[in-house]
Order: sequence, then structure tokens, then C-alpha cells
Amino acid sequence: MSIIGIFLVASVGTLAMGLVSSWIDRKVTARVQYRVGPPFLQPVYDILKLLGKETLVPARAQGRGFLLAPVVGLAAGAVAATILWVANVMPETGFLGDLVVVLYVLTIPAIAAIYGALASGSPHATFGASREMKLLLSYELPLVLAVLVPVVQMARAPEAGGASFAIGAIVGYQAAHGWVLGSLSGLIAAAVALVTMQAKLTLVPFDLPEAETELMGGSMVAYSGPPLAMIKLTRALLLATAPVLLVTLFAGGVSDAASPMAWVAFAGKYVVVLVLVVLMRNTNPRLRIDQAVRLFWFGLAPLAAVALVLAWFGM
Repeated sequence: MSIIGIFLVASVGTLAMGLVSSWIDRKVTARVQYRVGPPFLQPVYDILKLLGKETLVPARAQGRGFLLAPVVGLAAGAVAATILWVANVMPETGFLGDLVVVLYVLTIPAIAAIYGALASGSPHATFGASREMKLLLSYELPLVLAVLVPVVQMARAPEAGGASFAIGAIVGYQAAHGWVLGSLSGLIAAAVALVTMQAKLTLVPFDLPEAETELMGGSMVAYSGPPLAMIKLTRALLLATAPVLLVTLFAGGVSDAASPMAWVAFAGKYVVVLVLVVLMRNTNPRLRIDQAVRLFWFGLAPLAAVALVLAWFGM
């Protein structure tokens, strides 16, 4: 299969997973609130409805940047998903440092949201962009420290061939030595990574950039029609990509792509992570931006650093 074919299959498949995951999220949230919740295809209906709407561009918006930002965010999410699936299914075809590339690419949707909000000319969107910037700068440090724990564990295992930033090598290491999550350092790092991913998805308690009750949608308030549909698709894509990344780095990923049972196990691990994400969303109030920054910089970052030290000493 060509590179374009792999990209299309991985992107469309991950997007389908994301739309199903968003339905699960909304359905569970509705049941927690004693509501029935949406039908199974409601996320698809929402996207189709937006695609049929008119695109309105604010008079003060910088047209090209405003309309291009959602496209860039969606493309970046698709690239990250493709690299992850290739590393799981065909680890021998991965490339050195693809983990670094995935972490870098996953910051682009947030940067695109910031740029689009600033380009809209809306004061509400500008406040949302400001919060998005502060949130991005706060959660990236503990996320990177947590992701380094599997790399350090490989470095401490001579038979693993030393440290590697290749996702396929991390999956292979876990197939031979057990999950990273099975160690104390891995357990701490996985917990930190889970919370940071909640912030990357801008879900409660880290939905500060949107905050409908405060900013009327924040960074997305000026979007409508197909551009808003692309933003919704990006959110759905990331909702699938984030759990896949966590499962891959800390719970073994797809240990054997040729085995149906390996895919069943992977699906089970994915659902567990998704359930944790939904539970966090429904059991926590929204944090203020200063509370979020303190949590990440002075709470989770030191905790991730402790996990790194424990991993270095083989714990």
C-alpha cells in the first residue's frame, strides 16, 4: 500500500473511532445527568449539518488565516494518528524518533486553534486563545517528562538495545519485558500523562479555552459551517488518538498485529482509557487558568520527574 493509502486508511479509521468515542462520551455524560442521550449516529449528523451550513467570516477577521487554521489542525491530527498506527501495526517500517514527531505534531492543533482565534478579531475568541496558550505551555512539560519514562526504562535494560525514541521499539520492549504501566515509575507516568491528555483534549476540568458559560465558546465562537465542522472533526480525531498514544506507550499497544486476540486486548485497553477520560470529565469542576498552571507546573511536573528518577533506578 502506498504512503497516501496508509495515511487515508489510518486517518479515516481513527476519525471513525473518534466519532464513536465522542458518542460514548456524550451518552455516558447524559446517563450521569439522568438524560437519555443522543442516538448512535448523532456525531455524524452534527458534522453533516455543519457541512451544509454557510461559512460566515467576521468583518474584522484575517480571512486566509482564519479559514486555514482548522484545516491545519485536522491535518496535524491525521498525521499523528497515522504515525501511531504504523508504529503499532508495522513497527519495522517506523522511523527513528517518531515519538518526538508525534509529540510535536500533537501541539499543532492547539497552535492552530490559537491562531484561528486571534485571526477572528473577536474579543471572546482572543480570551480563549490566551487561555489555550497558557494551557499549552503548562501541560507540555509534565507530558514530555512522563513520555520519557518508557525511554529511560529501555535505557536501563541492556537486552533492549538501549534507549530509543521509536514507538515500534517501545512496543517491542513491552512485548518482551511487560507493560511500562506494570512498574511504579510507569504507573506514576501513566497517571500524569492521562491528566495532561485531558488538558490537550480541552475537556473538563480543562475546558478553559471554550468555557461556554464564560466565553460563549471562546476560541471557536467565530466559526460556523464547514470550518466549525473541521474543528469538531479534529476534536473527535484527537479523542481517539490520545488514548491510542497512552495505550501504546504504557500498556503494550498492539503486541501482535497478526493476532485477532491482540486487537481485542487493544480495544479493551482503549476503552478503559476512554472511560477514565469520561469519568474525569463528569466528576470534576472546571479549574481556573491559574489553578491549572499550578497543577501542571508545581504538581504533575515534579511528579513526572520523580517517575523519571524511579525509572532510572530500575523501579
